[in-house]
Amino acid sequence: MKTNKPAINIRKITSDEISILVDYRLIYLTELQGEMSEDYSSQLKKDLFRYFERSISQGQFLAVLAEEEGKVVSFGGMVIKEIPGDIHKSLYLEGDILNMYTIPEARRKGISSLILERLLSEAKNMGITKVALHTSHDGEKLYRKFHFAEPVYPYLERSIEA
Repeated sequence: MKTNKPAINIRKITSDEISILVDYRLIYLTELQGEMSEDYSSQLKKDLFRYFERSISQGQFLAVLAEEEGKVVSFGGMVIKEIPGDIHKSLYLEGDILNMYTIPEARRKGISSLILERLLSEAKNMGITKVALHTSHDGEKLYRKFHFAEPVYPYLERSIEA
């Protein structure tokens, strides 16, 4: 017996849908890092809205979502950075993928793969030459399937205390 799976629609988040992106980012952060105070949550929501509004309008952030039967079930985003050139190319565009999140009841259906495919396709169309991301243990298998690997150059970081 054949069952009809609901169609998944993958599309860019528009500038008038930023509140969707903010709400899902807050859900993602709460699931990943735990509950936050009301005051902090309120400030974070304002700051996220301002960030996404500015960066999407300036072409510095790309976000896509997945809808199933009219409900948003997954999203992903990419920070787009301009990097000064070198002797090979005068300017580089690089992307940092973040905010990959699927609601619990929609997981294990391949929706994150569809989101990632769309982000990588958009990156290629924009001329982005390298895409990076941080991953959880659970997400690593997906990214390895899409040929993400350890950086070619050593990657070091340092926190700057306020």
